[in-house]
Amino acid sequence: MLIGYARVSTPDQNLTLQTDALTAAGCDRIFTDKASGAKVVRPGLTEALNVIRKGDTLVIWKLDRLGRNMKGLVELAADLAARGVELRSLTDGIDTNTATGRMVFHILASIAEMERELTRERTLAGLVAARTAGGRGKGRKSVLTPKKKATATKLLAAGDRAQDVAEAIGVSVATFYRHFPATERDANSTRG
Repeated sequence: MLIGYARVSTPDQNLTLQTDALTAAGCDRIFTDKASGAKVVRPGLTEALNVIRKGDTLVIWKLDRLGRNMKGLVELAADLAARGVELRSLTDGIDTNTATGRMVFHILASIAEMERELTRERTLAGLVAARTAGGRGKGRKSVLTPKKKATATKLLAAGDRAQDVAEAIGVSVATFYRHFPATERDANSTRG
């Protein structure tokens, strides 16, 4: 059985391109998500993985639809392989049902592992250089200056949303929430 999975990152994006391609590939069932690849909880993927059985193939439009990083993708592929499930990516030309597809996938996994190691080595080298130069070597300084923090406080008091305030002062939402954790709790309580 061919089980299709399609994902877009935001609710306003359209799944049609992916679902049409999965249908044309002969998928018996198609599961979808409208969520960032970084999110751990993706109900459509969870349901697809619960339905899929030994001998089935998980078909995706592109590898990045399964997740944002290669590590997660490799772990998922290893889990599928252990369960006797194949993986096919329509646009990447990867099909673990073929020897060539398995080889390409393992090459990609090796490159991802090498990149993680190189990133780790560069980070450690940077920390050593910072310590040698007399710095503490504990990473970047916060980009939320006292002036930006004061502006954010005023905007929050005026009733602006956290995401809008973060954009207005030029910081990521994650950085904003690190400095204003109560606003994240408030945002989460209104969602759920």
